[in-house]
Order: sequence, then C-alpha cells, then structure tokens
Amino acid sequence: MNGVRAIVERNLLIYKHVWWPLAAALIEPIMYLAAIGVGVGTLVGTIPGVSVDYASYVAPAILATTAMNSAFNQTSFGVYLRIKLSRTYDAILPTPVSVSDIVLGEIASAVANAVVASMGFLSLMAAAGLAHSADILLAVPGSVLIAFAFAAAGLASTTYLRGFEDMQWIQLVMLPMYLFATTFYPLSVYTPELRPLIEILPLYQSIELIREPALGSLGWGVLTPTVYLLLFGLLATRLALRRMTGIMVR
Repeated sequence: MNGVRAIVERNLLIYKHVWWPLAAALIEPIMYLAAIGVGVGTLVGTIPGVSVDYASYVAPAILATTAMNSAFNQTSFGVYLRIKLSRTYDAILPTPVSVSDIVLGEIASAVANAVVASMGFLSLMAAAGLAHSADILLAVPGSVLIAFAFAAAGLASTTYLRGFEDMQWIQLVMLPMYLFATTFYPLSVYTPELRPLIEILPLYQSIELIREPALGSLGWGVLTPTVYLLLFGLLATRLALRRMTGIMVR
C-alpha cells in the first residue's frame, strides 16, 4: 500500500499545480446540461412514464458520464503519455514501487479526480433544483464505482495503443456509447430486439445506477448495475495488471 499511496500522492501534487484538466472535466458536462438538458428540454417537456422535466431526466446521466470521462481520460491518455513520452514509470520502477502499485495507484488517483468532478456537478444539480430526492446522495458512492470501472478499463485499453493515432479507436467506442446508452432518452425508444444490446453497455449500467435514486425510484434494481460495474472494474484491473507487467517488465 505504500507504493500505491506514493503514486496517488505524486498525481495529486501534479493536480495541485495543473488545475485545468479538472476544470475541463466540470465545464464540459455543464455545457451539455445547458445546451441539451435546458435548451432541447424546452422542446421536449416532460418525459413520459417518469413525470419529470427533461433537464431533471438528463442531469443524472450527465453526472454518470462525468465520472466516466474523468476517470477514463486520466488512465488512457494520461497514462499513455507517462509510458511513451515522459517515461515516468521507467524512473519509478527501480524504486520499491512495483507494477501493481503503479496500476492500483493510477486507478485510485483517477477515481479521486473523477469523484471531485462529479461532486462539483452534483452541487450544480442541487443548486439548479434538479435533485428531486435525497437519494441523490447515493450518487457519491455511485460515482466512485463508475470511476473505478472506467479507470480500470481506460488503463487496460491504453496498453493496446501503438501510437496517438490509435486514440481514435477509443473514441470510436466511447462517443457512440455516450450517444446511445440512454443518456438523452429512455430505453423504451429502442425496439425489443435492440434493448439487450444497449443494456450490456457499461455506461447504460452507470446511468441506471445514478438516475434511479436521483429520480426517487430507488429499489432493488440498483443491485444489477452495482454488481455489473464491480465485476467490470475487477476484470479490467486484472487485465491491466497483466498487460502493464508485460510492457514494463522486459
């Protein structure tokens, strides 16, 4: 754990002096909420079957995507820079810090960063009157779980990148998932044949984990996304450990 803590402390020291990534992680969801949740919401009105205004329906999904993007970007693009350009890990490995410490430390620091951004957006939701239930506080542990799953996934995917051009393959997955995982509309708009394909998306499960308690419909249904994201994160962590060991220990 000393090695993991050392990696986390190193990253936090960087964030202390380089604040703009955290600001960007918060500004982007605010713009989506203003442009789509409020702007398009004036045309949509109330969501059928949910009985809330469109902004209130979209806001929890944007909160989930904030946790996803903040964590994933840090362990994908950020870690890739430390592997290929700055060679940070080459300087770290001769110390008592191990590869597993690096992997777990990067995931932990990404989770911390994502939760800070998510809580900033959650505060905005509350101030704007978009929090309709006290159960919205469950978004705090929910954001931790979402960030863990996507931080591990980002780290695992980074190990397959051959160059910066391969980042486009990541966006080819992330952007469609963002658009189709019920971020801006309910699952019922899809045909019964397509719904299972949407439900297996990790972002869909993340949105369900946040949206249900946010709208005051907390029930046993949140267990499914909780178990899904936990298993997804653990499997991605295991893959990242194996792949990072192969890259760094030659």
